[in-house]
Amino acid sequence: MVFLLVAVAVSMFANFLLFAALAAKGSSSVAGVRLLKPQVFEERVMQDGNNGSSQKIALIPLEGIIAYGQEGVLGSSLVEDFKAALQQAENDEDVRAVIIQVDSPGGEITASDVLYDAVSRLARHKPVIVYFTSIGASGAYYAACGANWIMCNPSTFTGSIGVIISTLNYQELFGKIGLQAVTFKSGKFKDMLNGAREMTPEESAYVQGLVMQSYDRFVGIVARSRKLDEKTLRDGVADGRILSGTDAYAVKLVDQLGYIEDAYDKAREMGESPDASIVRYEHGYRFENFLRLFGQTRAQKIEIGLPGPKVSLEPGRVYLLPAFYAP
Repeated sequence: MVFLLVAVAVSMFANFLLFAALAAKGSSSVAGVRLLKPQVFEERVMQDGNNGSSQKIALIPLEGIIAYGQEGVLGSSLVEDFKAALQQAENDEDVRAVIIQVDSPGGEITASDVLYDAVSRLARHKPVIVYFTSIGASGAYYAACGANWIMCNPSTFTGSIGVIISTLNYQELFGKIGLQAVTFKSGKFKDMLNGAREMTPEESAYVQGLVMQSYDRFVGIVARSRKLDEKTLRDGVADGRILSGTDAYAVKLVDQLGYIEDAYDKAREMGESPDASIVRYEHGYRFENFLRLFGQTRAQKIEIGLPGPKVSLEPGRVYLLPAFYAP
């Protein structure tokens, strides 16, 4: 135990010195010499460059449900982590292009819109290629529309251009077990998603209007980014359906079919850097993450097993997800 305590103390002191050294290098220049800002993400080489080139293609993963509630390793959420990775790629002058490797069914509409905006901003400065692996649908496709080029495998699931909001109606269940909800509200719409009663026609129309408002924005972004006719989209594939990569390519929702190595080649081409190495951004060990472990408490949860994927969706939130993720 004494040895372990000494080892932890030495490790903490070493990390403190490292943090201080990185902080000291944070200024942009000293005596006219440009200094690199501390990097949030470590780089793992996926493919070496040629001819000793210092140029790089940054590979940034985007995986899982897109939501502010999804905890990030460095920041407060997956969204903030992803934005930090894009910012690091933009600040690094050796990064000539960025590949965003996506494996996500989508997520919350606001989080997806924020990622779309972040990708769009980076794409104005450096080429951005999105590559869908197994799935890149709904909110993930929304975010990808900010890129300069979209690729996927022929068997990838993508599309699902649509908006969904759901709740549970447990009125009959309450009746069977002798429970009755009592609600005090300030206005007639305040409990419009209350599952203990039927929705009124007026409430249904209002919620549907909110959904269509978000849908209009989604379809408009797809039409502009893909240079497609909006009416044709609405009358066709923008009805929430999932498409294979092959079908998505046929209707011009993606620019190219292939494998991740093809995305490497495309990034080198668009970044005009044929000798660039491919580096993947990853979370390294950080002292503040170690300290955060001591502040975490495990909350007790009650889980109800339902068929289908395990996804934590909150009733009443608006999602860009395939319907089978939001039963």
